[in-house]
Amino acid sequence: MRAALAAWLVLSLLGGTGAEDRCGDPPGALSHSVPAPQLSPEERLSPHMPESLRCDACHAIAFQIEEQLRKAEGKVGKKALKESDYLEVLERSCSQDWESYGVLELDGEKRLSGPGLPRQQPLSVLVSGGPWPSRLSKLCHGYVGEQGEAHIYGAHRRGPAALRQLLCHGDKGPCAGRKDRPEPPKAPQNEL
Repeated sequence: MRAALAAWLVLSLLGGTGAEDRCGDPPGALSHSVPAPQLSPEERLSPHMPESLRCDACHAIAFQIEEQLRKAEGKVGKKALKESDYLEVLERSCSQDWESYGVLELDGEKRLSGPGLPRQQPLSVLVSGGPWPSRLSKLCHGYVGEQGEAHIYGAHRRGPAALRQLLCHGDKGPCAGRKDRPEPPKAPQNEL
């Protein structure tokens, strides 16, 4: 009897609640349409990260490097890593798959989205995969080559803000002259 009851429960959950009308839509369902971002030929086809997304990409890269180095240090008791260890971690950071990143459109502006970047609106379409992972990997390797592993690790040891400053906000960084990426607006508070 329990097996039959469990089977009925599973089938009813898979088949829906039965409250659907004849067309298959739940009664009173609202539909929302959110278009995918319209990508330019450069954004779709170029092997390079578009200039407009480089600041976001730099923040994503700095986050991933910071996370990987922090995890590696956690394994050795928060001590400084040996050179061979941080070289390996930086290589692994840049060579990861980067599949959790993509581009979306927010208020008419294309933005990179993923771990380490501020959350976006709940109703937006993220275009991931395609050229984005290889672009992020290429940029990451470029930053490591340009700045040097020891310099990057030293900035990491000073804290996440120092690493972001080094990679993203320095004189020649992709965010130079820009304010840090703004957080989404907060709901207004009622005043008494």
